[in-house]
Amino acid sequence: MTALRPERDSSPYGGEAAYGGADAFEGAGGFEAAVDRLADPLTDPLPGQPRTEQPVAAGRQEGWYEPEGYTRDWYPGQDRPQPQPPAQTPPRHAAQAQQQSYEETYAPSYEEPAAVPYEQPAAVPYEDPGTAPYAQPVAPVLPLDDETVALRIPDAPEKPRIGESATPVPGRAARRKAARRHGRHGGAQETSEGLEAAEKGAEAPLSRLEARRAARARKPSAGVVVSRVIGEVFITTGVLMLLFVTYQLWWSNVRAHQQAGSAAHHLQEDWAKGKRNPGSFSPGQGFAILHIPKLDVVAPIAEGISKTKVLDRGMVGHYGEGDTKTAMPDAKSGNFGLAGHRNTHGEPFRYINRLKPGDEIVVETQDDYYVYEMTSILPVTPPSNTSVLDPIPRGSTFTKPGRYITLTTCTPEFTSKYRMIVWGKMVEDRPRSKGKPDALVG
Repeated sequence: MTALRPERDSSPYGGEAAYGGADAFEGAGGFEAAVDRLADPLTDPLPGQPRTEQPVAAGRQEGWYEPEGYTRDWYPGQDRPQPQPPAQTPPRHAAQAQQQSYEETYAPSYEEPAAVPYEQPAAVPYEDPGTAPYAQPVAPVLPLDDETVALRIPDAPEKPRIGESATPVPGRAARRKAARRHGRHGGAQETSEGLEAAEKGAEAPLSRLEARRAARARKPSAGVVVSRVIGEVFITTGVLMLLFVTYQLWWSNVRAHQQAGSAAHHLQEDWAKGKRNPGSFSPGQGFAILHIPKLDVVAPIAEGISKTKVLDRGMVGHYGEGDTKTAMPDAKSGNFGLAGHRNTHGEPFRYINRLKPGDEIVVETQDDYYVYEMTSILPVTPPSNTSVLDPIPRGSTFTKPGRYITLTTCTPEFTSKYRMIVWGKMVEDRPRSKGKPDALVG
């Protein structure tokens, strides 16, 4: 048994009697008095309520009072119970069954709370510990939603793709503006400021000094203005030259063919009506038609070699004036000299260099067909060589007077530096009453 504590033995208040020991119950009425002294006023019934009498346990004395729910292992007059050995621990399954029975009996009713939808937290950008100081990611402060008074999940920042830089790159316009500012004053500081402003965009308003610099950068310099004017002049000149070339190589031929065709048609109508032509013709007046069957050439022949009145209108001109005057085709002897464009304005003599000896050249008039055969060619000669138009042309194969034809044109093509000469000899003088010659029929 456990020994009594010393303070209880040496208590100045009477030892065990002060705690309701055996000495406190000696004498008549001692037990009741002790119980009354120890009565707890908190356990007394309220006024007007009867006192609940507790049954007297075995060994309890009459008048003994104990609070409700209090039990005692022994009472005065009984033997003190001996300490019992510790209870054996029940098997594990028995303890679990007892615990389960207790939870089923006394566990409060529990209702499963409503499921809350899970929201993915905002992604935190990953930083490589090897390239930057590693720091524990801090959860961002989420703003409150005014409508639902709930936390609003911010949009996750878009991750850069593979091969792209996370740093924003200024666009083409920003780089061009920065290059212009760098070229104006040569200031590297302005270039860096321009790049920074391009990266920031419209985040912060520009100061007055920055606004002036931006205005000066947008305003073109004198050199830029001059270069623009020169460029526009070059572009305009190029367009005009292109139009001129188009006119010379295409439109001039179209107009000349129309005019030459109209002149030949009117001439044939006059012949059909029996209208007689005078013995001499005025400059620009048509009097014959030239046929070159191999080259598919049909062009009216007019008096004179005027560029504006004859040659540029797609017609062939007759040397009939001044020192270069030549004979007419109906002459008994002489050289019938003709001139025509090789390029542009109808270009009737474009391919006379393709003629070979024996090829026919026919001159049609109101009364006759004059048929010539090509005999020789002089590829290049100066424009001043007028001897090619003599009655017996120099450089040809002719050695005595006869009825000849001479065709002259410019060479090389698209230039007028030299002249090309083609000669022919008359082989037939056929009246119109006998019909067309074989060269025009075949």
